[in-house]
Amino acid sequence: MSTSQSPPRGGPRVLNTYEVAAISIGFMGPVMAMSLNGIGVAGLVGAAVPFTFAVAFVGSLFVAYAFVRLLQRITHAGSVYALAGVTLGPKAGFFGGFALLGTYIFMTSCILGACAVFFEAMLGELGVDSSRMQMWLIVPVVVVAVGLFVNLRESQIAARTTLAIGMVGIAVMVLLALVILFRVGMGNAPVNTGIDFSVLTPRGNSWSAIMTASVFAFLSWAGFESGSSLGEETRDAKKSIPAALLAAVGIGGLVYVFVMFAQTIGFGTDAAGVADFASSSSTLTTLSSRYIGPWFAVLISVIAFAVAFGSFLSSSVATSRLLFALARDGFGPKFLTEVPEDKNVPVKAVWVSHLQALILALAVGLIGFGSIEIYYWYATLATLCMVVAYGMASVGAANFILRGHGGLAKWELIFPVLALGYLSFVFFVQIVGQGPPYTYFPWIAALWCVAGLVIIRLRPSLAKRIGERLTREEIV
Repeated sequence: MSTSQSPPRGGPRVLNTYEVAAISIGFMGPVMAMSLNGIGVAGLVGAAVPFTFAVAFVGSLFVAYAFVRLLQRITHAGSVYALAGVTLGPKAGFFGGFALLGTYIFMTSCILGACAVFFEAMLGELGVDSSRMQMWLIVPVVVVAVGLFVNLRESQIAARTTLAIGMVGIAVMVLLALVILFRVGMGNAPVNTGIDFSVLTPRGNSWSAIMTASVFAFLSWAGFESGSSLGEETRDAKKSIPAALLAAVGIGGLVYVFVMFAQTIGFGTDAAGVADFASSSSTLTTLSSRYIGPWFAVLISVIAFAVAFGSFLSSSVATSRLLFALARDGFGPKFLTEVPEDKNVPVKAVWVSHLQALILALAVGLIGFGSIEIYYWYATLATLCMVVAYGMASVGAANFILRGHGGLAKWELIFPVLALGYLSFVFFVQIVGQGPPYTYFPWIAALWCVAGLVIIRLRPSLAKRIGERLTREEIV
């Protein structure tokens, strides 16, 4: 089965594989992930952090299977909305798309919180006390304003901006990792535990502990599929989009495991080193100061903020394109589908994606909390919705295979089945053993997803329109 759509205004498809991969990698935010996501993992499995990230890498590949395989046959701005819609029917498509919309909305707001966190960290490295300045309230406003300036232009501009920021961020992280390994290997380092390759093994941890910790590592790949939202703006989309998503997952996995290996070695693999790792507020800036110097920590903090901004560009692009796709099929106001003659972007959908993120971010401040709560609260909500959306894509892939569509071999069914098993475990870990306010978030995410189910049940005409649009596409 194969579907195709014209670009939003029927204009040229301008993006290539590298630019789409940049959107996906930008959404993932490698510098953010490597600064924050290893801390909790170290607290659970000690020095086995790199091994745990390798396990999460495998889980991410299983989840990516559904997207890569189906997007070789489907080109649509709605991502999961179209994948589940074509493979499972219009009602399932809307349900999956609505869950993904929740993911993108909450994640875009979460990233605004990350921008504020990294900006405050940057000021801290420069010796500026921002605690009395309420900078975190100003940062989201500025980020949204600049994001609008970039995203209201051709999607190619946002993609290339994100690509440039992402490449610099990855290069600086890898440089730091190489310096750490060189100094430790030469015996000229703040630690004396050496280069210990046992961190690439479970190191005595049970598989239950490794799998639980891998859930927090898995969040580093969140949003890898976001580039698929640009399918209608990409040249040779059925080749470029799958290749771009696979590249995003693969590059992310290799970089993550290598950088986490270097970080674990840099902190030290003994009990004191693990405790130091697990208590760090930002691992990259801490290690930069120790192994290169305060000036490099400042550089890392500046780049971390820039990468967070690039992630905001990517997430808001994905949100706007999904809003456009849903409105085009009858859910949402018609103005979300408007694309000016001189642009190839849905301008009003872009405005909505930015403003909703700002409102949600500032709402947390109005009830007395700060940037770190914006980041973690909305990240949790986004993750819970994401698991539902990714699960719908995997169910769709399994159904696609069982029905014999697309010439896919039956043995490939193992991949979506493993993905569903892993996603179920991710969801379970997110809701078990949590304390307030995190105990409330599964209910909020559930209400969002159930709302999507209720909407499509109560509006059969919407399901009919979605079905007509999807079934008009070419089937092979």
